[in-house]
Amino acid sequence: MALQLDSYTTLGRSGLRVSPVSLGTMTFGEGWGWGAGEAESRSMLDTYMERGGNFIDTANFYTGGTSETLLGRFLEGRRDRAVIATKYSLNTEPGNVNTGGNHRRNMVRAVEASLKRLGTDYIDLYYLHVWDYTTPVEEIMRGFDDLVRSGKIVYAGISDAPAWQVSRMQMLAELRGWAPFVALQIEYSLIERTVEHDLLPMADALDLGVLAWSPLGSGVLTGKYSRADIEANKGKDMFNGGRAAVAANTGALSEHNLDIVEVLKEVAEDVGHSPAQTAIAWLLAKQAPRVIPILGARTAKQFEENLAALDVTFTPAQLQRLDDASAIDPIFPHRFLPIVQASVSGGASIERGW
Repeated sequence: MALQLDSYTTLGRSGLRVSPVSLGTMTFGEGWGWGAGEAESRSMLDTYMERGGNFIDTANFYTGGTSETLLGRFLEGRRDRAVIATKYSLNTEPGNVNTGGNHRRNMVRAVEASLKRLGTDYIDLYYLHVWDYTTPVEEIMRGFDDLVRSGKIVYAGISDAPAWQVSRMQMLAELRGWAPFVALQIEYSLIERTVEHDLLPMADALDLGVLAWSPLGSGVLTGKYSRADIEANKGKDMFNGGRAAVAANTGALSEHNLDIVEVLKEVAEDVGHSPAQTAIAWLLAKQAPRVIPILGARTAKQFEENLAALDVTFTPAQLQRLDDASAIDPIFPHRFLPIVQASVSGGASIERGW
């Protein structure tokens, strides 16, 4: 059965109701030399909300703050219909060392600036954006708890951080009665499945809602690149060479990943949808834990086309083909533990009862 944007789900271990697909607004604004202008950005938001969508993703860093500013302007008169997620961590004033990082000072100044740009007095979901390797976890979690208690944020989340740190922070919050994380944002797609080693099992065990950024693998899963594009874009400036240069120099555009795309194209033809829609639908088919793709686009037409991923349905065999083509090799200890389980159980058959 096809999903709809108003087929809401609760986010992680919370009662917050969100759409099965999130609108990504990193492309809102042209401050980085690319992206969508104001009219095009508003059109994407209008299309999303008119169809029942309510979960909107941004960050204080996106397009130099323009993304949040435009979003605040577009949501005038309908703020309470939207669930706004934004982030802090990336440096917004190069040369000023304390305007970046996970520490309390940056958290406090960043949330105030985001509230002002968004034109709201509360943020629904506030993420630590990128792990900085220097801030004590107690400082971060107490800082989030203070923001929740003050009413400036409603829920806390974390993005782009090691699984062992996230689990440590979550248990610290539970033990001390602080506000816990309810969401985890990670890169996840048919060409980036290494999160299945530890991050996704952790999210499932800790009841964290999972948001997937770059569900199209830097555009590789649209099927628009050929093998000739790999060499043609290697070594190009990622900031001025276009999307293909980004994909080639981050490893997204590779021979192996184009092999995956070939299978994706075959399955896409079987289901009667584009490769991009099929790749997004593969994420939507995940159940343990459920995954919410973040869809961003540079044009309203492209965004509406991507939303058609909600209409894609797979047979078990089609899903298996995609899983097999994009499978990753297990790492230690996941590679080793199944081998020794017979020795652990003494040969008995044991089934977990919880």
